[in-house]
Amino acid sequence: MTLWSVPAHADEVNVDEYDFIFSGNVKYNGEPLEGVTLNVKGGGYDEDVDTDAEGKWRIGVPEKTTYEITLIESTLPDGVIVSEDENQRVTISEKGATIEAEFGLTNNKSVNFFLGEGVRNVTSDLDRLIERIINGLNFGLMLALASIGLSLTFGTTGISNFAHAEMVTFGAVMALVFGVTLAVPIWVAIPIAVVLSGVLGWLMDVGIWKPLRLRGLSVVQLMIVSIGLSLAMRYIFQFFIGGGTQQLPDSGSAKIQLIGPIRLSPTDMISMGVSIVVLLGVAYWLLRTRTGKATRAISDNPSLAAASGIDVHRVVRLIWVLGAVLAGLSGVLWAYFRPGIKWDMGWQILLLIFAAVVLGGLGTAFGALLGSIIVGLLVEVSTLWVPSDIKYVGALTILIVVLLFRPQGILGRRERIG
Repeated sequence: MTLWSVPAHADEVNVDEYDFIFSGNVKYNGEPLEGVTLNVKGGGYDEDVDTDAEGKWRIGVPEKTTYEITLIESTLPDGVIVSEDENQRVTISEKGATIEAEFGLTNNKSVNFFLGEGVRNVTSDLDRLIERIINGLNFGLMLALASIGLSLTFGTTGISNFAHAEMVTFGAVMALVFGVTLAVPIWVAIPIAVVLSGVLGWLMDVGIWKPLRLRGLSVVQLMIVSIGLSLAMRYIFQFFIGGGTQQLPDSGSAKIQLIGPIRLSPTDMISMGVSIVVLLGVAYWLLRTRTGKATRAISDNPSLAAASGIDVHRVVRLIWVLGAVLAGLSGVLWAYFRPGIKWDMGWQILLLIFAAVVLGGLGTAFGALLGSIIVGLLVEVSTLWVPSDIKYVGALTILIVVLLFRPQGILGRRERIG
């Protein structure tokens, strides 16, 4: 098994046109492989490059974004395939072996594959569908944590909180600070990050949202404040952690063959298990506890709830804390699913979070859960037919179609205006 090394010179495509360069050197058992084709795709860019007589290649790309680099296995010699390695995520398809890559602080990036002997067993369409469904469930459960928090906040306050995306990012950033920068064990760093996310939610309500509510600002004004807060927090994150992508410990762990085509890494299994336990806990709290019932009462009719003796401000503050805790936990799981932590990672899924909330029914926690599962499945399964660059478009299209026929969402109820 041999590693691609960094080349000094190579067969070049678009190197003079663009400043950002991917490169590689294809060898097997010390011998260069000529004529091996690689495809580089991302951000609307799609080009092929072949290796030269020394097995080297270079290709220029227009911008710093995430690219899919695919080695076309049909151009390799017979009996040579790309082997999977536990330290990298290689996606095998009929086209070839794909690695997602992006630039760091420099304008050059070397991409490493491992070559070995073997026969490629191409995954059947049914197996790929099952694999995508499992990934969709994992993504949907993670998305549900963030969506339920946003839905509860909207239901009790009426605020469409665009800064919820940065609360997702905050949880991941805190896990990075404690788990990597301060070298705290990750199983300790994650609970600390979740607790600090709750503290952030409490501070935001005490310092911003409650004073603005008491001043009688309209829902539109509060929404504009949330957009400004979102922008401010996002660039604060960029200032402190930079513009690159950083990894949490144990991210990208090797997958384990379970039943049939189902393959999950230990991180995936822990993520799904934690999500299910937390979501069941939230459901029990909403349905069985006194505070949970008060929350549902406020979502249904705040004035009547206040007249019934419910301390609306206390419950709303609790919802801000709970929503922030769920968002922070979602951010940590999202960092492992991507994988990686980036300053705008929460913003990347904000539209999906809103889509899940609206699809399920505004202000309904169980509707947000259902909407998240549907969106997660649509996003992941759609990659069987559409490029991964536009996989989010399908979920938003389905959202529009559903709302045309059921504007209140799947579990929402019709309201009479006027």
